[in-house]
Amino acid sequence: MDSSFYRKFSHRIGLGRALKKFVRNKKAMAFTFVGVVVLVYGVLGNHGIVQRLRLQHEKAELERKIKASTEETKQLQDQSRDLDTNMKAIEKVARERYGMARQGERVYRANDSTR
Repeated sequence: MDSSFYRKFSHRIGLGRALKKFVRNKKAMAFTFVGVVVLVYGVLGNHGIVQRLRLQHEKAELERKIKASTEETKQLQDQSRDLDTNMKAIEKVARERYGMARQGERVYRANDSTR
């Protein structure tokens, strides 16, 4: 076979040459432009990936706050129930919170000032 009959292709296409070829192809340019717009909207848009991650983080934070509030509510309900029925609990709150003492007792208070 005669090798001069076949056309020789250069497998190396320069970047500038490939870019010129791409710019001339209007369909490829339009498809690329639409693809980039869709990609940017999908990542940065109102319903995009960034917004979804932000909302997931916010949801996790709110769920943590709800759990903490639920535990605090349960604790306060238990304390309220104790104050309704338990005289020792009532006395403890009266002494700690209000500084009350039984008749004949002396209350000593520490000075909390720092020097």
